[in-house]
Amino acid sequence: MKQIVALSDDVVVAAEAENGARVMELLRERAFDLMLLDLTMPDVSGVDLICWVQAKFPALPILVLSMHNEPAVVVRVLRAGATGYLTKDNDPQDLMAAIRKTATGGQYIDPKLAERIAFAGSTDGQAPRHQRLTDRELHILRLWSLGKSINNIAEELAISNKTVSTHKARLMEKMGIHSNAELVRYALAHGLVD
Repeated sequence: MKQIVALSDDVVVAAEAENGARVMELLRERAFDLMLLDLTMPDVSGVDLICWVQAKFPALPILVLSMHNEPAVVVRVLRAGATGYLTKDNDPQDLMAAIRKTATGGQYIDPKLAERIAFAGSTDGQAPRHQRLTDRELHILRLWSLGKSINNIAEELAISNKTVSTHKARLMEKMGIHSNAELVRYALAHGLVD
């Protein structure tokens, strides 16, 4: 990523952060023109981080660069406050165009995703079941589907095991899923895990 940006004359990487806590720390220390964010963070969900940034620094544009190409994920991220969304399989020139556009006050959505979003659910009128979930429930679904235990998830999210179990039970009920295997199959089939 840094090598791609280094090829341009008008864009500079001002800082890097390996986790959400470091992002928050950097944003408190100084101002930036744009935040380029990967949704998969080790200590906080990307959506939660976007909400926090928008609450504290509403003028900061956020461009999400992610492996997730599921329309429901993109819509959730944009509703949280991101100003752009691009998948990692795009060409470097697309990334630079998205950076320039969002940094100057514009909005950007990967054209392939924009088309999928526009026509999502148009064949049967049914939205995917995971759209019923809260951001926290969706995050727990993703972590569970990656093979993390309730204890691991609780530790990563800094919540109790009981809270994780409650969220997991609620999300399974909302989605009409009755087994862990079915839950993981659903997440994989809908591109909810990397």
